[in-house]
Amino acid sequence: MSLITLVFLAFAMSTDAFAAAISKGVKLKTPELSYALKTGLIFGSVEAITPVVGWLLGRAAATYIEAWDHWVALIILVGLGTHMIYDSMKDDDEEAKTSNSKPSLLILMLTALGTSIDAMAVGVSLAFIDVNIVLAASLIGLATFSMVTIGVMLGSVLGSFIGKRAETLGGLVLVALGLWIGLGDSLGVS
Repeated sequence: MSLITLVFLAFAMSTDAFAAAISKGVKLKTPELSYALKTGLIFGSVEAITPVVGWLLGRAAATYIEAWDHWVALIILVGLGTHMIYDSMKDDDEEAKTSNSKPSLLILMLTALGTSIDAMAVGVSLAFIDVNIVLAASLIGLATFSMVTIGVMLGSVLGSFIGKRAETLGGLVLVALGLWIGLGDSLGVS
C-alpha cells in the first residue's frame, strides 16, 4: 500500500472522530486550545492503537472481529449521542447543578473508542495485505489528532453561536454515526 493511499486511509478513519470532536467542542463556553490538544491526543492515541489491535487479531480471527465491531460502535455512539441530546434539553439551572462544560476523561475515552472501532476493522483487513502497520497506525493517529483538535475548536466556536441546538446536533451526529456504522455494516451499506 502506497504512502498516498495510507494518508487517504488515515483521514478517512478520522472523519467520525472529527464529527464527535465538534460535538465535544460545543460544550465549551470559550475555545481552549489546551483542551482541544488533550482531546486530540486521546482520540489520536486510541485511533492509532485500534488498527494495531485489529491487525494482531486479524492474524488470528478476522471473521470473528468483523462480526461484532459495528454493534459495539453502534451501542457506544448511540448511547453517548442520546446522553448528549438529553443533556441539551436540560434547562440552564438544572445543567449548572449537574453538568461540567468539559466531558469527563471516561466519556472522552468511550467516545474515542466508539469512533475507532472501524479503525480496528481496518486493522483486521490490513493484516491480509502488505502494509507497514506501524506506519499506517501512526498516520491514522496523527490524522485523527489533527482533525479532532480542529473539530473541538470548531465546535466551541459553533457552540457560542448556536448554543444548545449545536449540542443537540452533536448528539444527533453521534447517534447517526452509530447507526451508520452498526446498521450500515450489517446491511452491507457502509
